[in-house]
Amino acid sequence: MQQTTLNISTSPHLTKGISTNTIMLHVVYAMLPVVGFAFYGFGLNALLIVVTSVFACVLTEHVLCRVTGKNTTVNDWSAVITGILLALTLPPIFPLWMTFFGGFIAIAVGKFAFGGLGYNVFNPALVGRAGLQAAFPVAITTWYPAMDVSRFTSVNQSLLAIPLMKPEVDAFSGATPLSAFKFEGVATAGDQLFLGFVSGSLGETSALLILIGGLYLVIRNFMNWRIPVAIVITVFTFSWLMNMIDSTKYPDPVFMLFAGGLMLGAVFMATDMVASPLTPLGVTVYGIIIGLLIIVIRLWGGLPEGVMYAILIGNAVSPHIDNLIKHRVYGTSK
Repeated sequence: MQQTTLNISTSPHLTKGISTNTIMLHVVYAMLPVVGFAFYGFGLNALLIVVTSVFACVLTEHVLCRVTGKNTTVNDWSAVITGILLALTLPPIFPLWMTFFGGFIAIAVGKFAFGGLGYNVFNPALVGRAGLQAAFPVAITTWYPAMDVSRFTSVNQSLLAIPLMKPEVDAFSGATPLSAFKFEGVATAGDQLFLGFVSGSLGETSALLILIGGLYLVIRNFMNWRIPVAIVITVFTFSWLMNMIDSTKYPDPVFMLFAGGLMLGAVFMATDMVASPLTPLGVTVYGIIIGLLIIVIRLWGGLPEGVMYAILIGNAVSPHIDNLIKHRVYGTSK
């Protein structure tokens, strides 16, 4: 006689069947236009950096899973996302061996050391970027102008530098809009920043495409829109106030929003489901904290950019925000 098992559980009993793999795959879809524009702006250099970063992350995760006796988790697409995000934070002439090292740090330290997907305290891609910033400060702040005429036919020699050797930049290297303003007082036009025809990292290109990708994830309910909105409103408000106080010293809010990696960080990094708070009020507070830190670091810090450190600090305080701001069970007092 065949026996059947009756599963008793609480409501709801109907599910949409959306798995983690599906969500991660749609995040990859949302980032593809940004990756495509990076290839358009920086050519083969961008393609090689993205491929190397993704390969390093996927390989590291697979090897670590095998070494520790776990089933490989590379098919959940999270390692691919980490690789793409890490690549988008790197300069277009960053050496490939350093890129590979950054992918290893992102997965091994930023993700696997905490227990894997769902347990990471910090955004893994930013952990990898922070490791590269500490280990190779010169290479990671050496920039190259976009739209070079030979970008589809040649590869910059610095990408092919021998491991542990100092890379040589064989062409003109220029400042990013943020560093140009901070150290030279030169502001970049807002339309160029919005469309992405400027120097910077691979992901500091088209804010328009980043916003389109974010809107796609919001429509599919795969991203909490409150986080980027809170960051954008905070940065806009405080940069507008500072610009009103002294427009010669502090840039206008449009420049602050579209320059650097703010849009990329706000849309694809700060919204990490694991490293961000859970409640609506909590994610709003989280976004405000990140926005304030970006303003403080950019305007009064020693570095022209502060998105990476702001998000990592936001990740660190996220559990404390969850502890302080909790859902109240219906019918109970505070």
